Amino acid sequence: MTNTNEVGDQLRLDLLREALPYIQRFQGQTFVVKLSGKVTEDRENLNSLAEELALLYQVGIHICVVHGGGKQLSELAGKLGVAQTIIDGRRVTDDATLEMAKMIFAGKINTDILAALRQRNVEAVGLSGVDGNIVQAERRPPKEVIDRQTGERTQIDFGNVGDVVQINTRLLTVLLDHGYLPVISSLGADAEGAVFNINADTIAAEIAIQLQAEKLILLSDVDGIYLRAGEPETKLSRLTAAEAEELVRAGTATGGMIPKLQSITELLRRGVHSAHIISGVNRNALLSEIFTDSGTGTMIVA
Repeated sequence: MTNTNEVGDQLRLDLLREALPYIQRFQGQTFVVKLSGKVTEDRENLNSLAEELALLYQVGIHICVVHGGGKQLSELAGKLGVAQTIIDGRRVTDDATLEMAKMIFAGKINTDILAALRQRNVEAVGLSGVDGNIVQAERRPPKEVIDRQTGERTQIDFGNVGDVVQINTRLLTVLLDHGYLPVISSLGADAEGAVFNINADTIAAEIAIQLQAEKLILLSDVDGIYLRAGEPETKLSRLTAAEAEELVRAGTATGGMIPKLQSITELLRRGVHSAHIISGVNRNALLSEIFTDSGTGTMIVA
């Protein structure tokens, strides 16, 4: 009679066999992994995720991490009584919000991620997009936003929100080539030194393009794209860039999913092979997405 331990061992060995071709295929390739604020706020979850990133790093995949921190920024703003406005998943950033973003993004969250990776013997380096001119940005001009319910058009000034003009990967390439794992917070600056809050998905997508990354992996509190929110059977495990564009056009995608899909379709057109939206709060979701045939989230291909 086979005991439970033998069955468990057999299962683990089978998983290793399944993972081996993927490890061989991706060794030496670059993955850009974006972490949302919801993923990094829980210490236990962050430690678990650091373990998965460490495993990718140990098998020879070059990892570049980009993180936001919208959840923590909103919490701090609430404590300090600074009102927040978010339109179509984008935050209006006044001067007070920008000061908080600098503290939360480049300070607390970045250091927490570095500490979790340090515990796993990963040589990680903390940066913001301002370091080494990585993210060259400009102030976003006022934009016309259409209310989907009423069809009403409004001019919105997003304040200290920036759009990416150019990504300078010189520093990142030096770090990756020397075995370091860069961890970049979602700030950028213009030539005059004005600092901007920039959508982390956009920065991750632009960095992935410039590094000619194999994959962009977006880790958030959702485990993929659903045709109808809250209905597990409508989850899409794979879709094309054209299908992703249609989800935005038809209004199926809402809120923060809109900028995500827009930046993904753009980066697939510009050379990145695949983008993945997976849960950053489910244990082993990252490893399962990369090293198993079935995966766990939504994979979007050109």
